[in-house]
Amino acid sequence: MDRKRISAGVSLIPLLVLIALLFLVVRTFKADALDGGSQVALLLASGVAIAIAMLGYKVPWSSLEGAIADNIKSIGTAVIVLLLIGAVAGSWMVSGIVPTLIYYGLKVLSPKIFLLAVCLICALVSLMTGSSWTTVATIGTAFIGIGMALGFSAGWTAGAILSGAYFGDKISPLSDTTVLASSVTETPLFTHIRYMLITTVPSISIACIIFLIASLTHHAESSVMAAEFSEALKGTFNISPWLLLVPVATGILIAKKLPAMITLSVAAVLATVTALIAQPDIIAQIGGGSNFQGLFKGSFITLYGSTSIETGFDALDSLVQTKGMAGMMSTIFLIFCASTFGGTLKGSGMIQSLTDALTRHIKGRTSLVASTVATGVFSNVVAGDQYLSIILTTSLYKKLFDDMGFESRLLSRSAEDSATVTSVLIPWNSCGMTQSTVLKVPTIEYLPYCFFNLISPLMSILVAAAGYRITRRKVVQ
Repeated sequence: MDRKRISAGVSLIPLLVLIALLFLVVRTFKADALDGGSQVALLLASGVAIAIAMLGYKVPWSSLEGAIADNIKSIGTAVIVLLLIGAVAGSWMVSGIVPTLIYYGLKVLSPKIFLLAVCLICALVSLMTGSSWTTVATIGTAFIGIGMALGFSAGWTAGAILSGAYFGDKISPLSDTTVLASSVTETPLFTHIRYMLITTVPSISIACIIFLIASLTHHAESSVMAAEFSEALKGTFNISPWLLLVPVATGILIAKKLPAMITLSVAAVLATVTALIAQPDIIAQIGGGSNFQGLFKGSFITLYGSTSIETGFDALDSLVQTKGMAGMMSTIFLIFCASTFGGTLKGSGMIQSLTDALTRHIKGRTSLVASTVATGVFSNVVAGDQYLSIILTTSLYKKLFDDMGFESRLLSRSAEDSATVTSVLIPWNSCGMTQSTVLKVPTIEYLPYCFFNLISPLMSILVAAAGYRITRRKVVQ
């Protein structure tokens, strides 16, 4: 005899429990919520879902265990990619590739294009590092000081910083949110990135135009802070345009559509070899010696461990600190726990019940994308974390997108257009709390100027309404 189906109302209970736990975790641990608290919350919510399914609806453990196992199996590639991202982040920094990009980027700073330059430089750094948090906490803090010296309000400068940082984070193959969104929707990483460009490029273009107009109409004086930052970079690393050959080579591999694991592996190896050639003193410092053993040890630590290089400039010290593969473990931990939670909802049939409830209010692609975007923003408000917002949003809509015949890349893009970029606009979200604390600018003060973050969700819905590059296969009844 078929077991009784779990209703949508009951299916909401594990989600409400998770939301309550995450609220407490974020309030208690603040920026450290991802170090373990959020993961425990996911496992506890999974326990609630399992208890409801097994005790109240006689769902066999084998169904739950099988769904959890399938979810964890599906993230295997993502875990390897995340580890490689850590290796690339460490090797590109220590080799001087990222410092070189920053050094030449700072040369374009001018009061008349200040906000535009801030947005573009932060976008470039975030694109290369794959981390909006690192970008904001390092070069972002320097730009806040420069902006104040030039007479720009902290809100305008912070808006330019965050617009650029989240643009780069959103489309970087090194970004953990980008990898997460592609992996949980089972969309190839570079397919996901290329499809996001359709909504992301127009959004950042509009933001850049606004920042340019604001800069041109502002009367400002010059500042020497950018020069000091550049000199500190040059004094620590061997800066050379030759180092840019590695990003160029990586770009070629991406253009050839090679798998992410191959591209990232080659990028990490090339950067490590470059570090030995261009920055031997830094590698020797990390490895504890300039002999073969020291250089060998330093190279490996750059890939997998934490590195800290003293430059004499506080903001720069923070920038050049890396965590390698080890720095990705909290994210991997989160993905495993989230996969467990998603598996319990799937195996118990709760996801199906929630999806069916949502389906009744969705008639076509525009309402589907609009509903997905709204859920992503709402998840940021209630869950307080962009990673969990991506996971919750994609879990709720994955089957619905498939049933309606839409490609997985439309779901992954809709999730990133909402969950990733709006997280920093919520004061109690882990991103909002962190960035406002680091920049020393209240969230409510910079929110009106985060044009990219505000435009992206609307652009996602607009493109869906236009139907541009959105294909729909015939659904087999």
